[in-house]
Amino acid sequence: MEMNRKPRLGVLALMLEAYEPLFPGITAQQTAYVQEVLASLQDTADFTFPKIALNRSDIEKLTAAYNAADLDGILILLCSYSPGQYLIRAMQRNHLPLALALVQPDETVGDDFEELELTVNQGIHGSQDNANALLRAGIPCAFFAGSRFGGELSKFVSDFGAAAKTVRALQKMKIGIIGKLPGMGDVITDDMAVYKKIGPEFVYDSIGTVTKFCDTVTPEEVAQRVAAEREIFDVDPQMPDERHAEAVRMYIGIRRYLEANGYSGYTIHFDEFGADGRYTQLPLLAASSLMADGYGYAAEGDATTAMLMAAMVQLWGEANFSEMYMMDLKREAILLCHAGEGNYATARKDRKPFLMDRVFNEGGLSNPPTPIFAPEPGPACVMSLVHTGGDHFRLVFSKGQILDKCDLRKCDMPYMFFRPDSGVRQCVKSWLEQGGTHHETVVLGDCSDRVRLLCRLIGIEFVSV
Repeated sequence: MEMNRKPRLGVLALMLEAYEPLFPGITAQQTAYVQEVLASLQDTADFTFPKIALNRSDIEKLTAAYNAADLDGILILLCSYSPGQYLIRAMQRNHLPLALALVQPDETVGDDFEELELTVNQGIHGSQDNANALLRAGIPCAFFAGSRFGGELSKFVSDFGAAAKTVRALQKMKIGIIGKLPGMGDVITDDMAVYKKIGPEFVYDSIGTVTKFCDTVTPEEVAQRVAAEREIFDVDPQMPDERHAEAVRMYIGIRRYLEANGYSGYTIHFDEFGADGRYTQLPLLAASSLMADGYGYAAEGDATTAMLMAAMVQLWGEANFSEMYMMDLKREAILLCHAGEGNYATARKDRKPFLMDRVFNEGGLSNPPTPIFAPEPGPACVMSLVHTGGDHFRLVFSKGQILDKCDLRKCDMPYMFFRPDSGVRQCVKSWLEQGGTHHETVVLGDCSDRVRLLCRLIGIEFVSV
């Protein structure tokens, strides 16, 4: 999959050509240094580095070539001082995410350093000049300053590469939308602002479009998938075979709908299925299976959260959809769950998820097969994307822990207890103050560095609560 390939980064290694007459061989010396740095980063990305850029013309030609090659991003390295103004025209025509990493050939000042050693290690003030020029030109850039050894630089480049790939994926992304819950305010956004600022196109379809694809599914395809799901789930022995088969038919049909349209995610308001008259159950299993397949998802017409989840799948590898149900002040946690959808690929490893023949008559339909599970306990992040008006978006973000709590006897939905690092009271209060929405994307692990980078590259306000 495109998501699994390494990022492809062009390297702008900057140096002032006036140094070569002063220190003959300095350009070759610094070229070898850059090659050494890139060799140490070979596991993080595939790099394109033709030569050091010695002047404005070099910078503009290399930047144009990287854009023409449709790379994922550009990594800037200062090999000495280089004037900030030389960078700006190239970056005004650049469409690739940008990062500047300040590292040095030597990481301590030697007692016997002469002017040559000081010159090759003086990238710091060249970085300051270039960073200042980028800021004043309104060009977003991610920054690193530190050691090129011990994994510091490697982690930054890995995170930047993933964020850059996600920026590029968002610019090509489409999200399918079928219906919206009337009166729900926090799912409303400005589609053009999303398209202009973040990238995805929101495409509005009808339930008839989905039905067309569901009608193409054959009994043989359904039987094959049902057999596979009996390996994934502990299936409720009370569930009629035809009910499970219908849930699978809807899953295969909706997946075909997504594939045929090139959608990275989707949202469907469940009332559409009851109102249509051709369905006997809600597609809870379909939504759960498609999340496990790597599609973004949100309920009730919330295209923004579906987009955010699809972005986190690209950025981190997997994600989940849920919402905050209640505060648990005794546990210092928040119970998250939704109507019955959940990414069972995130389920804890010590037990199979249970596929329940669940009594749930929303929309006047029959029991929908529903996966019941809790995610793997450990570090996690919960976030929501808020449109505050115009082209301004805010990512409300909370880091914490998924608790080892999975024994709710009568919660017929996927669920989790999330303990925010900031404390449940402070987290929820700040969530309200920052306009955090009631639908959330949940990521297992600590993705905070990557998410911060993504927000910086796009120009989204990042607020940790």
